Amino acid sequence: MTMRLMAWKKAISNLNTPSTTDLSKINGSNPSPLWSARSPPNCGGNSITFASPYTSISKSQKQKKSLDRDFFVSVLETSVTKRDAKAYMNKFVPLLEKKGATGFKDRATLARPTNKAGSAEKVAVVDSVITETDAAHEPKPEPDLTIQLPLYVALVKFRAPQEVNDATLDGVGKTLSQLRKLGLISIVVVDCGFNGEGEATQRQTATIQANRIAMAVDNYGAPGARVIDSPITIESPTEGSISPFTSRGLFVGNPTDLMAALQEEVIPIISSFGYTADACAVKPINPNEAILALTRQLSGLQFIGQPVEESKAIHTSRSAEVYRLIVLDPLGGIPAKNRATGRYLFLNLEQEFQEVQKDLAASTLPHSNSSNSSNLQHLENAELAKNILSLLPPTSSAVITTPQEVANERGLDDTGIDWALVGTRRGQNPLIHSLLTDKPVQSSSLPSERFRPFTSPTGMAQIGSLTTLAKRGIPLTIFPDPRVTPWKPPQPGQRGLNLTDPCIDLPRLVNLIEDSFGRKLDVDHYLKRIHGNLAGIIIAGEYEGGAILTWEKPLGIDGSEADMSNRLVPYLDKFAVLRKSQGAGGVADIIFNAMVRDCFPYGLCWRSRKDNPVNKWYFERSRGSLKLNDMNWTMFWTTPDLALNGQRFQDYKSVCQGIEPSWADKKQVVD
Repeated sequence: MTMRLMAWKKAISNLNTPSTTDLSKINGSNPSPLWSARSPPNCGGNSITFASPYTSISKSQKQKKSLDRDFFVSVLETSVTKRDAKAYMNKFVPLLEKKGATGFKDRATLARPTNKAGSAEKVAVVDSVITETDAAHEPKPEPDLTIQLPLYVALVKFRAPQEVNDATLDGVGKTLSQLRKLGLISIVVVDCGFNGEGEATQRQTATIQANRIAMAVDNYGAPGARVIDSPITIESPTEGSISPFTSRGLFVGNPTDLMAALQEEVIPIISSFGYTADACAVKPINPNEAILALTRQLSGLQFIGQPVEESKAIHTSRSAEVYRLIVLDPLGGIPAKNRATGRYLFLNLEQEFQEVQKDLAASTLPHSNSSNSSNLQHLENAELAKNILSLLPPTSSAVITTPQEVANERGLDDTGIDWALVGTRRGQNPLIHSLLTDKPVQSSSLPSERFRPFTSPTGMAQIGSLTTLAKRGIPLTIFPDPRVTPWKPPQPGQRGLNLTDPCIDLPRLVNLIEDSFGRKLDVDHYLKRIHGNLAGIIIAGEYEGGAILTWEKPLGIDGSEADMSNRLVPYLDKFAVLRKSQGAGGVADIIFNAMVRDCFPYGLCWRSRKDNPVNKWYFERSRGSLKLNDMNWTMFWTTPDLALNGQRFQDYKSVCQGIEPSWADKKQVVD
């Protein structure tokens, strides 16, 4: 309760002002020095205690070592592949190298041009003169808000922080500080979810919670966090269609404090209030709209669709790249009906948003057993992710999770069941993991058996993570559409799908296969081999990835038996992703999920060379595997309890042994 009491006292001391006064006095944009906020209450009247400088240095060094150790452990706990590490380093390491160990002012000094001997001394003198005379000379020059180095920003919406205890909030502050060390600076928007409260009470609650968050970040060293004056201006909404590309009545009218904090690498904390454009009155605003306004400002997209002469900001170049949206919500990630975890671990908005919208909207109907308020909040979070990512490059993503997961509090539950699962380690922080890998903590394409149950911090039984990683994603095209025509074995006399049909771009499909496998395909031989037994085809995006699935006849049975649908084997013949898209954007997971959930929900099989480096990925997603004797193939399957069905198992094995490759080089890789 200490943090709450300190924040409450600070907020009360700054709130005795009318609503039309400067917001900097309302939300604590110029908070008291950290030493005064953290100093213990003086219980002894006039006594003052002075700490030894040597003791302070020792404690400071110990604290720094402890923070560094926690940081390294958090990074090492993340399962990062070589490809993941390379992608992160290419993007963030150049920025971190430029920053080095110097502060912002040191970098500014080093950036000044020098062309004479002894210029270092002159620069030092100039710095001292500037420091002494800046405060004395008026008027001050217009501040330069241009950020010289590339800056990657995470917009954080923290919902209901008043429901989060101090220990969890401290863990959130630690994670935000660690993200900054990794090159991602957060901007936190506080959403206290006011329910019919008066504006004075709303402002008091928001200010207290903003100061709590700032103090939690400050606990983990400089440069810390700062509660800043709201940069949001409230204007009457313009007429016309509502779109995330337009201002909707909110825009960033005064970015000075925001940009100054980012320049100093301080985490800005913003309450959900703004100024009216006409009277400068402080009014509550929708935090989702505030996040959208900040995104437009930082991306150089503010005031699109409005007359240029009405705003000089239209010419402002992009000042920072919004790399990630983070939603901290006690409700956690987006719920899903058809997932073993009950959550979307990975949400492909391009393909799945309408399904999410439909399910959550249906759950809010009067006859539904679900909580209306919870599902409405989930829907708001999903819509916020969709709107924000529509403004950003495809590489950006959104993470929707709980403060408890971000605080990394998970451990062994009361029953002793470990939360760990195949392919990940226990206790991974979802924000650090997603930054380093651009993937969810747990893969969405793992079978349900790979997830182990645990007890959530609220005491509820849960399977898998509470975190959803959302991306703009890519569209998915399936021929034939399993929602309209379920995939079934071909019947005698029935014309099936062919790769030469007009709906399929065969040249692009061939290019996809050859690029992924690094080998030339014998197209004529391949078309002849799968003619008449093609089950369907899955295409991701503009042929960035795909899968070709067939019905295969087991060896050793005559034609009459082959006509029996229960003997035909569902087989994954080709699974390909363009090399430029491999390991990025979840393309492989998207295709695999569609294959095992929509197309062949009762199982299928495939084979892979024993020395294929992708086999680790296959092992995690299959329900079983078998290394075929005297061949360089490993058979995989997703069919439940296949080993208990002797005839079916032998049919699968026969198909994987008998498929003839269709490569133009005729090279049999010890097949």
